[in-house]
Amino acid sequence: MKTSKSVLLIVAFISLAILGAALYLQHVENMQPCPLCVIQRYAFAAIALVCLVCAGLPNGAQKAGASLGILAGLGGAGTAIWHLWVIGHPAISCGRDALEAPMNALPPATLLPSVFKVDAFALCTTSYEPILGLSIPQWSLLWFVVLVVILVATLFKRNNTGNRRY
Repeated sequence: MKTSKSVLLIVAFISLAILGAALYLQHVENMQPCPLCVIQRYAFAAIALVCLVCAGLPNGAQKAGASLGILAGLGGAGTAIWHLWVIGHPAISCGRDALEAPMNALPPATLLPSVFKVDAFALCTTSYEPILGLSIPQWSLLWFVVLVVILVATLFKRNNTGNRRY
């Protein structure tokens, strides 16, 4: 079975790959992110950052990192579910007017605007072509669930290294 360190690094890599895919969709395919998309990006970035930092720490800190990653993943999954609900109910606003200014004032939006800045004209109800049959929020939800399941398994994995005889 994989060690907690390698699992945390794999989860971080997956999260960074998802952020890379989001940037590809934004800058190459011209799919501008709405506020809920950017919140999901923050969740993937938080998972990646926590997993990368905690992978180099002792086992107890790795478990704490898995716990923080689970919290970020659950927050991202909740945002993806809300995003899907907004898409299913187009009369409901995603809060673009209310969320845009405070989100664009956050330090990551100022330092990395190409990643975390909310587009002024992007709406959460904009329907893009599905990718392999799923919408972008559905893909986000799927990956949040996968990452949370991996981190939960890591959190509750027993460490049997002390019982081995060589």
